[in-house]
Amino acid sequence: MKQAPSDRSRIRRVAENARYDSATLHAIIDAAYLCHLAFADDKGLHSIPMACWRTGEHLYIHGSNGGRLMKQLAGGAAVCISICHLDGLVLARSAFNHSMNYRSAVIYGRFEKVEGEADKRAALAAFMDKLAPGRQAEIRPGNEREFAATTVLRMALAEAACKTRSGGPVDDEEDLGLAVWAGVLPLAQVHGQPQADGDGHQAVPAYVRGWA
Repeated sequence: MKQAPSDRSRIRRVAENARYDSATLHAIIDAAYLCHLAFADDKGLHSIPMACWRTGEHLYIHGSNGGRLMKQLAGGAAVCISICHLDGLVLARSAFNHSMNYRSAVIYGRFEKVEGEADKRAALAAFMDKLAPGRQAEIRPGNEREFAATTVLRMALAEAACKTRSGGPVDDEEDLGLAVWAGVLPLAQVHGQPQADGDGHQAVPAYVRGWA
């Protein structure tokens, strides 16, 4: 198994659930729309939910130029990003053997500003296509004022660790005979029925028809 990229990213508790490969990390990020971004400044510790996306070996976020958060991150603040997908509640026969099925990632690093105009536009187009593949080609693109007011940041995925669990409960042998229901209560993200805005006369694109 691939080793942890650093001592602080090495998983020690239930180490058999650790994953350090890029494929697992990419899949966890790509399945997420939000990450939680933790950092410290002169006002204390903060953990802020942010929209995120991945291109290659970088995780991207964006925000307003005037925001304190973007200024702090663009200035090189150390950050820790976490993403977690909860897949099920694992009910065991004894209280202390209950668990959860999940896919999680923790990423350490510092953001850098995406400077070039072409790179910045490409990054935001990739974000739009993550939300709805093909939509970037249909909508009004950002104008010069909107792009000028937006900061795009990216962080390398060089220092990261994933942890996952799947399967049923792991009970002690002496508890297997207890007359208690045991198993998994699955959890999943559900796509609801799209809700149109307007008179409904617009053509419905394939990504909307296929959403639910």
